[in-house]
Amino acid sequence: MERKSFELSEDWVVVILGFAIIALALFGIVVPKPSFSWVDSSELTQKVFSGNNLLSMASQFGLVYAVAILGAILLKKNLKALLIVFPTVFVLTLVALVLAGNSTIKEYNLEAVIFSLAIGLIISNCFKLPEWFKNALSTELYVKIGLVLLGTTVIFGDILKAGSLGLIQALLVVVSVWYFAYWVCRKLKIDKEMSLMLSSAVSICGVSAAIATSGAIKGDNKKLSYVISLVLITAIPMMIFMPYIAQWLNLSQEVTGAWLGGSIDTTGAVVASGSLVGEEALKISTIVKFSQNVLLGIAAFFISIYWTYSKSVDDETKKDKPTLRLIWDRFPKFVVGFVAVSLLFSFVIPAETTSQIKDSLKSLQGLWFALAFTSIGLETNFKDLFKQDNKKPFYAFIIAQTFNILVTLIIALALFN
Repeated sequence: MERKSFELSEDWVVVILGFAIIALALFGIVVPKPSFSWVDSSELTQKVFSGNNLLSMASQFGLVYAVAILGAILLKKNLKALLIVFPTVFVLTLVALVLAGNSTIKEYNLEAVIFSLAIGLIISNCFKLPEWFKNALSTELYVKIGLVLLGTTVIFGDILKAGSLGLIQALLVVVSVWYFAYWVCRKLKIDKEMSLMLSSAVSICGVSAAIATSGAIKGDNKKLSYVISLVLITAIPMMIFMPYIAQWLNLSQEVTGAWLGGSIDTTGAVVASGSLVGEEALKISTIVKFSQNVLLGIAAFFISIYWTYSKSVDDETKKDKPTLRLIWDRFPKFVVGFVAVSLLFSFVIPAETTSQIKDSLKSLQGLWFALAFTSIGLETNFKDLFKQDNKKPFYAFIIAQTFNILVTLIIALALFN
């Protein structure tokens, strides 16, 4: 009998790579965080493109390139193609990060991922990329590494600091809006995959929730791109008009902050809208938004269990219930990595050590996400994002977002008035 060669799944490789990055930081190899913030051309050349900052970018490139190569080796992928493709993706991603760092762009709260996606889409739709190039793009690997690193920012001690009212509101909003959004999607006969990503994006924390859910269910990248486009497009008018609506309704700063923090999907837009109202509104909106962000890991965990179980039932001809072994085999292991990292940084690693490495790890987390979205753009046809069949998810998103705004306002009035 032939012995089967041992092969690591992508999820376990992600966990190994994520922990390797964290281990390097803990052992003192901390990659400096580059700055991408600039106001004018003078600051762009003297600050962003300064020698020290370029060295920081090069250090980040060296680390992520080495990790990507190690991932390709462990997964037995085409290493020759990766050696060419990854630096190309990195340079395009740097362009996106520099664009997003402009002060004017920041005022509109346009995140780097939307520029990464846009740049990739423009290239893939204006030029015909060879198949070997597209095959070397490891979108899921990059997303999942970013999600494992996301665990370093979900500290359980901080959850308690968020305040009981903020946590209560976050829990009520997330549960009610998620189930309503999912119900609307299913009523409109939208597939489960899109329904889960859309529901999480509306109810929890926008882009991060959509990414986490897509990773948990191994979702289609085109659907993920579409959901994120909806989140970012709707966040801008909400950020601009909701503070004025709150003023017209004569809401207190506390209620307004709770309403903004629970309704607007992106953290940057929450901060911007809260700032328009006042200091107290900014504080409350940030607390509420942070509380919702904290629930991301818990939500991703339960979505993973639900998706794994439902897929197992489908694949097992629905005659017998799937075994625990089957569910474990199909469970996304990177979620285990996320939870393990969160527990490690919450209860094991000293706060002093965390403060020394958190900026570096958070920067790397954002870089992996941006690399993933550049890759998504490069492998996506722009027309696919706005096809006729995408109208139903759009309607579902608008209906769910309207419900989110109304329910959050009622809960904010009940808790913070």
